[in-house]
Amino acid sequence: MPENIHEFDDANFEAEVLKSDKPVLIDFWAEWCVPCKMIAPAVEEVANENEAVKVGKVNVDGNPGIASKYGIRSIPTLLIFKGGQVAEKMVGAVSKETIQEFVDKVK
Repeated sequence: MPENIHEFDDANFEAEVLKSDKPVLIDFWAEWCVPCKMIAPAVEEVANENEAVKVGKVNVDGNPGIASKYGIRSIPTLLIFKGGQVAEKMVGAVSKETIQEFVDKVK
């Protein structure tokens, strides 16, 4: 995993996401998900270009509790948390430009 992409799981989700002092973009994904692999480079580019936003991933297979709690029914799903709450949600494989516009809403 690239150094500017965090791996969120049951153990660190509260500290890293819910208590973060800046907005957090989360990519919910799975190893077998082809669309997830398609958007991964775009998510990485957005992470590289946006210091004001923490970017990370949640593997839904390894962390079904987090996925269930936030109503993740299909992947890839992108959520932005701000102040410990879901501020924005986007489902499906989208372009880097669309992800950047999504992030710009909460910066």
